[in-house]
Amino acid sequence: MAPSNVPSGPDATPGSSRSSDGTTTAPGSTGASAPDRSASSAPAPRPSLSSRDRAKDFDYSDEQLGVYRSRWRPIVRRILLRGIFRGIVRSAVTPSVEVHRRVRSIRGPFVLVANHTSHVDAPLLAMSLPWTQARLLSTGVAADYWYPHWYRRWFVRWFMNAYFIDRDGSRKNAGVSRRLLRAGVPILVFPEGGRQKTGEMGPFNPGGAALAASTGVPVVPAAIVGGYEAMPKGRSWPVPGRPPVGVVFGEPLVADPDETVTDFTARIRASVAELYRAHHDQILGPDSARGRRNRMQDEKRAKSE
Repeated sequence: MAPSNVPSGPDATPGSSRSSDGTTTAPGSTGASAPDRSASSAPAPRPSLSSRDRAKDFDYSDEQLGVYRSRWRPIVRRILLRGIFRGIVRSAVTPSVEVHRRVRSIRGPFVLVANHTSHVDAPLLAMSLPWTQARLLSTGVAADYWYPHWYRRWFVRWFMNAYFIDRDGSRKNAGVSRRLLRAGVPILVFPEGGRQKTGEMGPFNPGGAALAASTGVPVVPAAIVGGYEAMPKGRSWPVPGRPPVGVVFGEPLVADPDETVTDFTARIRASVAELYRAHHDQILGPDSARGRRNRMQDEKRAKSE
């Protein structure tokens, strides 16, 4: 049969013929059904970020995680982050924020993945993310650094809704990140495993990608631009002059059904790297050392093509 949108009767194409079943066949056609090219060439629909179906397997009964979903703690955290801390940040650096429109449509848990430049990255990200998505955001922090001292422990718990990650090989806090996602709490991870020492983004560990793929939640890639220049490792306060620091949230990513964790990790890292590269000159200026290096790389790439 010809496609149903082929005209018939007085509107039929000259030279067409009518078959016994009343359908019209164009000249030179065998009468076989033509493939729907428009359907096959159409891009696959992007996965929903707000569908209620995403919450069907979540477990809200874990009482040990109730503090992370508290109703009153986010109110205190909002005052601390978006009132006090924002004022401190603006007195030390010149911040800017750019958010992809699809980030605002996310409902429920997700994995926020970013490059790691300084100790203020986590509260800076939480302060910059739209509040609907940031309200319950929980940050994984190194237990060996943040837990032993009460004032550090207090800071990360109240400013970052933090949970602790073991870096010493112990399993004391194993599985907490997965349990948080299953309980509807979004998490922030720094897959480089530590702060950058040279300003160059390192390889990504696959943990964040594996968590997102296994729980079916999206990944929000984010790039912090200028954080290392403003507060490199070893400094306890940003350099003088209110240097620019930008936070860029990219389009959420969802693991494909047949995508390996290794490939998904590489795709996440590529997204963060591209966000950083695309916004570097806008935030830090084209005359910065890295801006000049980016231009040289772009020129080499253009010549090779």
